[in-house]
Amino acid sequence: MIGRDWRPRYLQLAEELRGKIMSGELAPGTLMPSETELADSSGLSRTSVRNAIRQLREWGLVRAEQGRGTYVRAPRQRVRRHNTERYQWEKDRVLLPEAERLKTGATEHDTGLSVDDLKFHAEYAQVKADDEMAAALDVEAGTPLLRRVYWTSSRNEAAPLSISYSYLPYDLVAANPDLLDESKEPWPGGTQHQLHTLGIELDRIDDQIRARPPSPDEAELLDIDPGVSVLTVRKTSVDTTGRIVEVADVVLPGDRTELIYSSKLKRWNV
Repeated sequence: MIGRDWRPRYLQLAEELRGKIMSGELAPGTLMPSETELADSSGLSRTSVRNAIRQLREWGLVRAEQGRGTYVRAPRQRVRRHNTERYQWEKDRVLLPEAERLKTGATEHDTGLSVDDLKFHAEYAQVKADDEMAAALDVEAGTPLLRRVYWTSSRNEAAPLSISYSYLPYDLVAANPDLLDESKEPWPGGTQHQLHTLGIELDRIDDQIRARPPSPDEAELLDIDPGVSVLTVRKTSVDTTGRIVEVADVVLPGDRTELIYSSKLKRWNV
């Protein structure tokens, strides 16, 4: 016997509509039924219907167009970051010939897209460490830093897949002038290879993950609908001497990102 569905009625309606979208019954570009039509067909109040549509927006399945209605979105490019093996994969690539490193990068690894499918943007600037970033990098406040802002987007979509804000001690990277030149991006082999040119090998990368509302700039750049959160990954890279050599904040749209971790557990001695 199937028990009663105790989920809120608006969520049941949202799940029903999601099923129709995922099956193709409501195809991309289709105008969704109006609130009145959905209220009449479901027996729910207009408030519950609005909550269901809001839920669909938060799932990234529909988008509202001012004065026109709500439309089913085309499937958006998803990012699946297997962070546990991703960082080792990046480290292993450091020692490959440049021709091999040019073939693919971390974004391609996360999306299954090719280099030709992507558009890359990089901005470099010298800044001084504020109190928060000084503590994160274990340096004095006011220490010169190289601030790098990256984003990558699919050529089929305007919105970036993520935004990354990377900070490295300026005097550290200045030993290789090429690392101060944003025109050298995208760098074959990424940050780990850049550090390798300085004789630096990473020992570990620590991730701190949070969910929060996007800033107005992030919402606009990432094309995030109201109510959708972003996931942030504070990535701290530590070299084999225990020194923090980079801190990066990666901002990812919550409606199309998966962060996947696998932890190998020791067996009991029984």
